Amino acid sequence: QRRVRGKCINAEYGYHAAVEGDAKNYLAHFQRATVFLALGRHKQALADFDTVIRLKPDFHHAKSERAAVLLKQGKIEEAKAEYNSLLSVDSEKADQGLRDIPVLELAIEEGDEAFDNSDYATAVDNFDKAIDIAKWDTSLRQKRAESYLKLGNIINAIGDIRAIAKLTNDNTEAYLKLSHLHYMMGEEEESLKEIRECLKLDQDHKDCHTHYKKVKKLAKQMLQAQDRINEGAYEEAITKLDMALKTESKEPKIVLKIQSRMCLANKQAGLVDEGIRTCSIVLETESQDIEALTNRAECHILNNGFEEAVKDYQTAQQINNDSKHIKDGLKRAEKLLKQSKKRDYYKILGVPRNADKSTIAKAYRKLAKEFHPDKFKDEADKAEAEKKFIELAAAKEVLTDDEKRQQFDNGEDPLDPETDQGKHFHRNFNGFPFGGGNGQQFFFKHG
Repeated sequence: QRRVRGKCINAEYGYHAAVEGDAKNYLAHFQRATVFLALGRHKQALADFDTVIRLKPDFHHAKSERAAVLLKQGKIEEAKAEYNSLLSVDSEKADQGLRDIPVLELAIEEGDEAFDNSDYATAVDNFDKAIDIAKWDTSLRQKRAESYLKLGNIINAIGDIRAIAKLTNDNTEAYLKLSHLHYMMGEEEESLKEIRECLKLDQDHKDCHTHYKKVKKLAKQMLQAQDRINEGAYEEAITKLDMALKTESKEPKIVLKIQSRMCLANKQAGLVDEGIRTCSIVLETESQDIEALTNRAECHILNNGFEEAVKDYQTAQQINNDSKHIKDGLKRAEKLLKQSKKRDYYKILGVPRNADKSTIAKAYRKLAKEFHPDKFKDEADKAEAEKKFIELAAAKEVLTDDEKRQQFDNGEDPLDPETDQGKHFHRNFNGFPFGGGNGQQFFFKHG
């Protein structure tokens, strides 16, 4: 297509020169008109066809081409007159054009009637038929775009408005409309691109300038937030997203996009409650948003809500049964649910699932002092303390060892008595010292 367009442009320059050299050369005007048509510049083509017919009134091929352009522009009466004048000299083309005209008129009439009766689907069908014949008639595309918008079909409306912008010169309103429609779709970068086109045509356009300032600000905030997410600076990303939400708090698709990024950033930052809240907001609008479902599932896991995590992963799997990520997540959530009914090392130490080693060690030292068996004189209390102390030691053993902690986080207890590691731990615990951090050790006696 680029090669063909390049040849057309070269031909255009050649015919320009020919016309400038001899303004009465009707063939040069005609050939330039055909090049204009190939380049989609039908208005310039029509002007050249007019010149050809003025210079040579009996050039019927030019009249036939002119009639076709007029019909495609939706100039029905002019096209009808031209085709009628050709009946005696080019009946085949004239008959075809005259057959198309009543079809076009009926389609427009029925389309307008359907639109007035709020039957927008029928209106679209009729405007489709009309545009098949009069593809350069911007009024028909405007009517179809309005019908699409009534049906909530913003994407197709954008297609028609974009065509209108190309078919008419300096159409600031079309670019403003395109920008607003992309914004409604939650596409702030595309919205910014279109509003800049408006300002290129008229830098003082009040409505375009007002919209430009808002979209530019939002696009910058969204880009900065995404950059922070990519860098792993999730709390900074959340700050940027909060700012974006202040910039735009009403447009549903934009707000949904911000909340969706919030959902991810909160999950990655370990802000469990906020993660669940923002992911739930997304799912209230888009119940089949897989990313929001899996992010909320991971937040539930961090919050020890394993049943909720299993449900979210099951819902995600129903939407996409082929995703390995979802299958692995569901398997892990099910293991963790089963594991939670046995023993949970995080609960034993009273720390969150995303706690660092320092927090874990501190919790262990505190509880180890509190439940050291030598502090209890009553035999029953001592026995209970010994049991608790062993659980604390096991929890510290697992959660301060990266490999064992990863196993546990994946739903497998490395100290399960049925595993080799578990047998080793339980066999060697009695009477052995356990580090309490900073070189501190705890012993307790039996008997």
